[in-house]
Amino acid sequence: MTQAVLPCRNHLGASLQRWRALNRIKQSALAGEMGVSQTTVSRWEAGVLTPGATEEDRLTRLLAARPSSAADSALLDLVRHSPQSAHLICDLTHRLFAASPARISGWRVGVEELTGKSLWRFASPGIAQGEAALDALGWYEPIAPAVIVDTEYANFDELTITAGQLRYTRMPLSDGSFARLVQDGAA
Repeated sequence: MTQAVLPCRNHLGASLQRWRALNRIKQSALAGEMGVSQTTVSRWEAGVLTPGATEEDRLTRLLAARPSSAADSALLDLVRHSPQSAHLICDLTHRLFAASPARISGWRVGVEELTGKSLWRFASPGIAQGEAALDALGWYEPIAPAVIVDTEYANFDELTITAGQLRYTRMPLSDGSFARLVQDGAA
């Protein structure tokens, strides 16, 4: 399973409720699919029960972003043609959906080698620290603010991360999941 950073436990319920509402799935149907009771799903959504490891893995697969609508495809195209250095990932699994030519120019592998794969393995200490601070910065609120993350230089076989700032913007996709737009600079 791709490493995921599930929403802060305080916000997992809201993410799950949103996903169910947009996909028109009842708690009882989700419970049956997950192999748990409807009460368990209700308690996850209320934030009074934390899923176990097996359930967390299933929820990760369920809530992972899958850009599939025409609007989602348009967003990917905008990133692919952006003059800015930017990329779009699944907010949960960090799987790469799209990258701009300016972002790709700093890579030593083709974009096809990273598309669909988690970029989390390339997280610098600053990026990991920024990820840990997202809840405190309001990232999981219904209307999330953009977040600025400081990163240091990090060199990998596939790519290099330059020292500087990254701007994260959380964007809902049509299926109720979220993507993260990552842009260079704080502007």
